Amino acid sequence: MAKVWLVGAGPGDPDLITVKGLKAIKEAEVILYDRLISPELLEHAKPDAELIFCGKLPDHHHLQQETINYLLVKHAKSGKNVVRLKGGDPFVFGRGGEEAAFLTEHGVLFEVIPGITSGIAAPAYAGIPVTHREHSASFAIVTGHRREGEKEELKWSALANGIDTLAIYMGVKNLPYIQEKLISHGKSPQTPAALIHWGTTKEQRTVTGTLETIADIAKAEGMTNPSMIVIGEVVRLRERLQWFSEWEADAVMTAGASQ
Repeated sequence: MAKVWLVGAGPGDPDLITVKGLKAIKEAEVILYDRLISPELLEHAKPDAELIFCGKLPDHHHLQQETINYLLVKHAKSGKNVVRLKGGDPFVFGRGGEEAAFLTEHGVLFEVIPGITSGIAAPAYAGIPVTHREHSASFAIVTGHRREGEKEELKWSALANGIDTLAIYMGVKNLPYIQEKLISHGKSPQTPAALIHWGTTKEQRTVTGTLETIADIAKAEGMTNPSMIVIGEVVRLRERLQWFSEWEADAVMTAGASQ
């Protein structure tokens, strides 16, 4: 039996993968890769490596998770070294924990190689530090797939009142719902907010506004996934700290976010 590496490919820019992650790609005999990883990373694979696309779109999965789990075990038990290549970090909304548990249940050795997650990298490339001594002493990584329920209401209250910066993944479709919940639980409608599309890549585009306006801005500007939502006072720093040259200038910078 060989081994499975659960590798974080980073947020999009192929240069942001770790040295250890790149070594694993070069050594693998089978690579199961996701939609959001840079195709350039696959150029480092062995010429005879088997490449298996496991991409996921909203409401459409090329391969079901159960099939991915089965393939990881199958190839490892056949004696092949396997890389499961995931965008960002394997254990941050990447189902890496589920895959690691499945491998353990089936007696397969595995190693986790962390990656830079988009919740930190995309804001950094947009000139937004998720923490700042004067503006943010805490930040939360949050999934945008949130639903109604008593326990959910308690979580919304905590997010609205107890966290300085929110980095929300996979939330474009639910942005009006997210906006409504945060405001109804006490978050100021004037809290600065940003949407960063394809962060760290040449397609990066950022729009900014306030919690009250960001959903309308995103809709008007045609912002789609993959995009990172950032909510907090640190968004105000973008005007001074923006360093990465985006393919298109900001579509909107509201007075509330730029003051």
